[in-house]
Amino acid sequence: MKRIHVLILALSLTFSISVFGQRYPSSAENIDYLVTFGKDGDTSWGDDDFNQTFFFAIPSSQQKPFYIRIFDPEISGQLDEVSGVFDTKMRFEVYGGKKAHSNLDAQKVDPVGSYRSGTLLASKTFGNTVKYENDWFTFGPFNPAEGEYDANMRAYVFKLVTDGLSGNDGNLYYYFLSESKTENRSIEGANGFAYEYAFRMNSKPKSIAHIYPFITSDIVSITQHNFDFDNDGPILLYSVAKNRHEAKFSNDNKWATSKHMIVKQEHNTSIDLQLVKKGNYPNDVVFYITNQYNKAVAIYSSPIGGPPKYRYVVKVKYKKK
Repeated sequence: MKRIHVLILALSLTFSISVFGQRYPSSAENIDYLVTFGKDGDTSWGDDDFNQTFFFAIPSSQQKPFYIRIFDPEISGQLDEVSGVFDTKMRFEVYGGKKAHSNLDAQKVDPVGSYRSGTLLASKTFGNTVKYENDWFTFGPFNPAEGEYDANMRAYVFKLVTDGLSGNDGNLYYYFLSESKTENRSIEGANGFAYEYAFRMNSKPKSIAHIYPFITSDIVSITQHNFDFDNDGPILLYSVAKNRHEAKFSNDNKWATSKHMIVKQEHNTSIDLQLVKKGNYPNDVVFYITNQYNKAVAIYSSPIGGPPKYRYVVKVKYKKK
């Protein structure tokens, strides 16, 4: 992200958090849970690589220590997705320090190379136990300065890597950034983002999940990629300049892509990709976005600048007298 975006991003992060809070995925996204399967899982269940890499941006103004809380990190019970019997183990790792985010492998959509870059700050492996069933596990406390400082964001960035170590079950969970170890107390100005999302959609028919990439001024086009959407409804693109543009959606265990050109008015704004659900059944989906250089674009939990509103252009024609 170029330095001309510093002020825009710093102001927008504060705005978005005050509206949507700090659950990840956020209420703005209307996504129930993140989902990660064990490494022996069947990709047709909705996870292409059995990994989830998520980033948290803590504003440099934050002085107090903070915590990363995970709801229902274990792989057991009614929330998670069993395949036969629960036999999956999953590791959550928190990274900070140099290269935690800026390492290019960390920004790829697949867990390859040095995606676990940075300084390991905390780690925990979960399996088929019930201690945290429908409950919270908390990492921390962390000093904000333990993250990797990003001058463009004016924030310290931390990375949370989730890897399915074994088994074939699906783990459904979500995060919360907090100033408290035991309660969910939001951190003003913080945000979360990822370069690839694997998530469980809301099962209610006609519900809409929102994907919010931020479009920087160097982006000419974007390509949306979705996996295992099961033909479960349309995907529609909205922005300040686009109103209900259709995007391609995938079938079972398949990828689908569509390219969309970016116009000047969309620079330095968020785009809203809406996944509209048709069926009354659970659906796990993978989603990511690339620019014209095939580089992944960050997807933010709280849309920078708020959800985009289409700017209607009224054309008036005058008759000659």
